[in-house]
Amino acid sequence: MVKSKKIYIVLTYTGTLLSKIIKFSTRGNYCHVSLALDKRLRKMYSFGRINPYIPFIGGFVHEGINIGTFKRFKNTITEIYCIEVTNKQYNIIKQEIKNIKYNKKNYKFNILGLALAGINYKYQKKNTFYCAEFVKYLTNQANIELNLPDIVKPMDFRYKNNFVYKGLLREYLEVIK
Repeated sequence: MVKSKKIYIVLTYTGTLLSKIIKFSTRGNYCHVSLALDKRLRKMYSFGRINPYIPFIGGFVHEGINIGTFKRFKNTITEIYCIEVTNKQYNIIKQEIKNIKYNKKNYKFNILGLALAGINYKYQKKNTFYCAEFVKYLTNQANIELNLPDIVKPMDFRYKNNFVYKGLLREYLEVIK
């Protein structure tokens, strides 16, 4: 299989009250995961806060280092991983994101699933995701083998062989120049 594209798995921790609760319940250093289609993280997607100032209203979000939640919480820490994929896999992910973005009113944030994941109980309804479920869904649709557990948490996306960066999210672009 010829690999010619890259996707980026972006784990983050903002330090907010909600992120502290998630961190405690999942026993992981990071409480959010996004998938980016470019190295500079301009095309980064997840299910999370729709409004950076309202933590409990979530849904499909286009994220960025200097927009939304990450712009508001400048001391967000991150780990970033790169996965090589085929053109076909990349295009499947891109198309799935486009479909969800176009139909985002039909998708909801899986707040109950997020809460229950902390106690290792799976709750899934059609067209609902929390961040880790969304990234898992995208990689599954593209047949990218990540060997993720059924009840997925952000920390399950750590892959030492594919490590790119660890530190403050806002400093990432300076490091990759």
